[in-house]
Amino acid sequence: MNAPHPQSPDLSSISALRRLQTRSISPENFDGAVGGGGRATEGTGASAARDLGPGWKISPSVDIKAGETLDLATIDGPGRITHIWITTHTDNWRTLVLRAYWDGAEEPAVEVPYGDFFCNGWGVFAQVNSQAIAANPHGGFNSYWPMPFRTGARLTIENTSVVDVRVYYQVTYEIGGDYSADGYFHAQWRRSNPLEELVPHTILEGVEGQGQYVGTYLAWGVNSNGWWGEGEIKFYLDDDTDHPTICGTGTEDYFGGAWNFDIPGQGYTEFSTPYLGMPQVIRPDGLYVSQQRFGMYRWHLLDPIFFATGIPKVDIQALGWRSGWRYLPLRDDIASTAMFYLDRPTARRPKSPTADDMEVHLGTAPVPDIGAMPPRAPQE
Repeated sequence: MNAPHPQSPDLSSISALRRLQTRSISPENFDGAVGGGGRATEGTGASAARDLGPGWKISPSVDIKAGETLDLATIDGPGRITHIWITTHTDNWRTLVLRAYWDGAEEPAVEVPYGDFFCNGWGVFAQVNSQAIAANPHGGFNSYWPMPFRTGARLTIENTSVVDVRVYYQVTYEIGGDYSADGYFHAQWRRSNPLEELVPHTILEGVEGQGQYVGTYLAWGVNSNGWWGEGEIKFYLDDDTDHPTICGTGTEDYFGGAWNFDIPGQGYTEFSTPYLGMPQVIRPDGLYVSQQRFGMYRWHLLDPIFFATGIPKVDIQALGWRSGWRYLPLRDDIASTAMFYLDRPTARRPKSPTADDMEVHLGTAPVPDIGAMPPRAPQE
């Protein structure tokens, strides 16, 4: 694949003049048209702006009805998405599915639950401070993954829940560059719940073509006591079959930590850096939240994993410890999101996730209404 895109400036080149133009799509300018923003006369903010009139935040958001799909952005011609900002209520983070289609393809290159794409897979907010993804209070999600396309792009969100969902968003993109040699951005989601016995969790498989693997996010739910992160991640590249070219040394090692992510006296310790982190640790609460859950990301931005003909498989083991200092295979709840660039707009992918596939059971039992409960029986 090519070197980093010349139109992806850092601070040393941000002053360079480039013959590009910026466009942005939001509920205030659904098609990104020149001079098309702030023209709405109806929308979700119309009532609040009734004393002010057009131009005063009349259409800041959209409602997606239960079971329906919204087109976030449809772009004709070549370009490159440079930033996505989006927010909705936390209850919706594992009921919405984000998809992206490149160059008129019928199959999506991106198909990931909304929260997982932004490193918040458990429906509980975690601050993420990374170069590719930023998650800010309280649920302001940002993606800086470059997403180039040659003839067009389409971004959608499907609402798989039984209630309507309100979404605020802005998709910013550039036009006027040469994107003919760029790879297409892909993201795929898989979940093992629970993981099969003595079987690694599959992160990616069966991808054909040239490209580079650039990122992993894991939402890991532990289903047993003890340490859970001894398992190795393995990258099978090009002609690899029985053995991988890249084999890690442990789960916490791959995500840049060590020794159980444990600062003595503090236990599991959250961290978030530009390229890797474990920003989320959900601890038992003594009532409904009975098991530990973690969120971890690893961006291969300075160390992309290149492949010439494909990626047969990427997988990760779930291992703890048992008596006699022996490894203990685990059967945890593991959801993964894999990010990669490919020389084609479609790739082999898993089946589309359903509401049941994505569902998080995390302290959702209703609190009883004491006033509505029948009186207690008298004690004997």
